[in-house]
Amino acid sequence: MGGDRRGDLVRHLSEAELDRLLDEADDPKIIKRLTFVKRLYKGATYEEAADDVGKSASTGSRWARRWNDGGLGQLTPNFGGGRPPKLGDEEQERLLERLREGQPWKAQEVHQLLDEEFDVEYHPDYLGRFLRNLGLSYAKPRPKRPSRPENADEILEERVADAFDEEPETAHNKRPDDEDEGWVLDDDICTDGGTVVGFCDASHPQPYDNSHRLWYVDDPTLERPLVKLDEPAVGCYTLNGESVLTFPKDQSKENICALLEEVREQNPGTRILLVLDNFSSHICEHTRKRAHQLGIDLVFLPVGSPNLNPIEQVWKVLKRNASPIVVASESAFRTLARRLFNTLTDRLGFAKSWIDQFLSPYLQKLS
Repeated sequence: MGGDRRGDLVRHLSEAELDRLLDEADDPKIIKRLTFVKRLYKGATYEEAADDVGKSASTGSRWARRWNDGGLGQLTPNFGGGRPPKLGDEEQERLLERLREGQPWKAQEVHQLLDEEFDVEYHPDYLGRFLRNLGLSYAKPRPKRPSRPENADEILEERVADAFDEEPETAHNKRPDDEDEGWVLDDDICTDGGTVVGFCDASHPQPYDNSHRLWYVDDPTLERPLVKLDEPAVGCYTLNGESVLTFPKDQSKENICALLEEVREQNPGTRILLVLDNFSSHICEHTRKRAHQLGIDLVFLPVGSPNLNPIEQVWKVLKRNASPIVVASESAFRTLARRLFNTLTDRLGFAKSWIDQFLSPYLQKLS
């Protein structure tokens, strides 16, 4: 939770009940927490409310989370005469700073840190809950590519805005050093029916990529035909149109343009805005010109930023769902992959955060 957030506090108590508890409280720690909640009721941010009671923004975020999860009982869990916490608020703040400085951490490393620097020990079964209460997340770290710019989100936001600001007839895909010939819409292309937004990418799902754990009585083996797909799967996941999945021989510019033509065929009468990476056959003039002729505006991701393309999550789920299914041939696997892709791309959930971050100002322009 960010320190400047507001407006998402659960009102477990009325303001009158909160005032009554404040009048009756004599423990300074409880008074501070109740005052913090009251300030949030009045519209203060977490940071402002925490500062009013002499606490940091991270403490404010942690208190707000505890209040939302369980009200007063969670906000003041150890103030009823029971066992006091092993680490007080100030020690927890210091621990949080140490964890932030050295992240990420293994559980064993956290145990060692607590023992050596704070002289406390938590049971392994409780440590995870304690760290989550501090605001930590338990997840696989995502590798950050050295080429990725620090402001990748801002770059993409600006590129999306530029694409929506352009008129459909203008050559959005054209660059200053491109030749002038051929940058016109095909005669049969109509783009006045709103805008379809989609995401393009390639992947290599295989019928033997088993990522599922399954239950067995005896030997955990699964007989599979020796089937392998040499060609890539190249897909377009659309938010408000028809998605497309192809299996071209390779990702040459001609095959990428063939994908664009199929996307256009499946989504007639609209302007199409496609988000894709900087693969050589995507950014070459041949592809950019053909996209413009089809009424398709290309929005290229910042370098090294595949995490900003929601279709990556579609591929991940498709591979997981396909992994335990036995197929007899390449054609059978292509059929299976298309069926799974069509089912998955009917969902907006893969792109919800992307829509909220990059698309919300332009929703009225969609078809």
